[in-house]
Amino acid sequence: MLRYPHVVGARARDRLAMTELPAGAVVAHCHQGLRGPFTGVDTVLEAVLPDVVRRWPDLVDAHRFELLEAIPELSALIGPPASTLAKDAPFAERTRWYGRIMTRCFSQGMITLLRDYALRLRAAGGAPPTLVFDDVHRAESATQQFVALFVRRVGADLWPAVIGSDGAVEPELQAALADFADRVDAVPRPDSRVRSGAELAAEYVWSDGTSDNPAAYRAYRDLDATERAAMHDQRAAELEPDATWGVRVAALVHHLERGTDPRGKGVEALQAAAEYLTFMGFQEAAAAMSERGRALTDPDTEPETYRKFTNILIAQVLGLGRLDEAEALCSEVRQRYAQPFAHMTTSYFLAMIYTRFAEPRDHEKAIGFQNNAVVIAKSLADERQRLVYSGFHDNGLALIEMHRGNLARALTLVDDAMARVDAKLGADEWVLHRSQLLYNRGRLLGATGHDDEAYATFTTLSELDPHYTDYLSERAKISRKRGDLAAAIRDYDRADELGPPFVELFHNRGSAYAELGMVEKARADFDFVLDMEPDEADTLLSRAELLLGEGELEAAAADASRALAIFPRDPRLLCLRGMIHLVAGNAASARSYLDAALQWDPDYPAALINRAVAHFELAEPGLSADDLTRALELVGPDADLLLNRGIAHAARADTAAALADFDAALELPDADRPELLRRRALCLVSS
Repeated sequence: MLRYPHVVGARARDRLAMTELPAGAVVAHCHQGLRGPFTGVDTVLEAVLPDVVRRWPDLVDAHRFELLEAIPELSALIGPPASTLAKDAPFAERTRWYGRIMTRCFSQGMITLLRDYALRLRAAGGAPPTLVFDDVHRAESATQQFVALFVRRVGADLWPAVIGSDGAVEPELQAALADFADRVDAVPRPDSRVRSGAELAAEYVWSDGTSDNPAAYRAYRDLDATERAAMHDQRAAELEPDATWGVRVAALVHHLERGTDPRGKGVEALQAAAEYLTFMGFQEAAAAMSERGRALTDPDTEPETYRKFTNILIAQVLGLGRLDEAEALCSEVRQRYAQPFAHMTTSYFLAMIYTRFAEPRDHEKAIGFQNNAVVIAKSLADERQRLVYSGFHDNGLALIEMHRGNLARALTLVDDAMARVDAKLGADEWVLHRSQLLYNRGRLLGATGHDDEAYATFTTLSELDPHYTDYLSERAKISRKRGDLAAAIRDYDRADELGPPFVELFHNRGSAYAELGMVEKARADFDFVLDMEPDEADTLLSRAELLLGEGELEAAAADASRALAIFPRDPRLLCLRGMIHLVAGNAASARSYLDAALQWDPDYPAALINRAVAHFELAEPGLSADDLTRALELVGPDADLLLNRGIAHAARADTAAALADFDAALELPDADRPELLRRRALCLVSS
């Protein structure tokens, strides 16, 4: 198997000189200072998509959502994105954001497109262009993640590529390069050109701060501060007229915050960039942008702007799991400002920390903070603000009540909030916020057993905002509760068609196929999940169960062992490993795994039932009967379990107990009557 070259060196020119690139090679400079997240990925797609559109437009159609959500500039090549409620809402009204899972889905979808394109090209006798991902050590997290996934999922045999860095990359990319690439050390080459200090400084500025030439950076730093700021203004003026969002969140903001008006134009650009990055789900980039904005804003003379940056920063660090930092930022705001919005918003953030993110969660502490947010919202002087924010914070309160198990109370809160908003606002006002209320109402209806109402709610929402595919997945969940697997699969199919490749979506569709006995389709979905995320333990478990049912013991054992390496104490995985040993005829090994499963979950019926089989095969029918007795206590009357316990009783010469089990099983509707009668007769003959 071919491996990628990972060319390591301090400077791009040294790295690029190490590889003889064929004609048509695409060199992607990935420095985030150029266009922010997905810099470099945009270069590759802009080079490749015209041919994809010309040859196989169906590939573009299959991945249109993730292409345009990740890199909106691609609309020039493949047409405009679909309208969504979140995208159409003003920033102040956006109550739903993408997160890291979504941006990873974008990468997975784009890589699937590129791999399928390369496979079709090869089948047609062609080959994709060689790619160069350079400067990946200075790429934003989304790009580094993309390169890691590309290296792992595509492979050098199918698509040749070169990865260039200084060696210091993020852990996921480092691991992928270790597995699929060979390091090549670049040879440093002296710069033979003689240039003035002004020329070197200009190189640094006009590279948008991405030059890796130490002499250029020194010349830039040696400039008079006024001259340096003027150069940044000049470069910003060149960029701004045609600046895409990628340029606006990277190169343009870089120059404006270093120009002659950093606290005016610079802060304005930083705020726009932070809001855009937040909406797009680039949490690390949005957090960094917010920190830069806070650094240029005076918290005393510009409190509103400072709090906007701080609120964005809190939301991002929460999503990144930096809970102590989020709590400290909330504390800072609460101590600094005696202002209703400051305390209302931070109370909400603190409530969400305790009800959603903290380990262990503390819903009682959360409800105290959220009650405070609700009280402030309902006391706001402006009637319109009072209406909207009281609805938003009642919705937050409903979430906590749901977590506390008070589902009826949660539903009442959401219903009341919806009624107030519907009575006062026009149909086209705060539509996204109202859709969130309706969404939570649908989930609560489903949780309280009102399946028909919940199904109708998610139908309404999916018609209102079709490209937000969570609604389809929620409706599919209700169909599965009803036993209508075909309807669930139709919703999964539609979600697959409209949205990005969520792991959960393909796992759930695969499990629905498995329930219907459609093994090939189930396996295809499980295979796709594990192609994207090889360590997805639930899917490893599901595929192993499928393989076990098909008699592929070695493959089933490999999946179970991989999952156990990640979650060694998971009783489901330990039980499955035991079942595989049972089918392979190794009852002793099976029992050791089943013992381990029951160590972590003593009342796991599947482990008890399978250990009973192992005990019986090891000539210990008494222990077998004991396990089946406990299993019957847990699951209730079951004809098969009674049959097997009766067989165990018979093996230990307890005829009365055996006959009692056979007779009890014969009373149940799903009994295997011929086998029970045969066993009963054998028992009587031997007594």
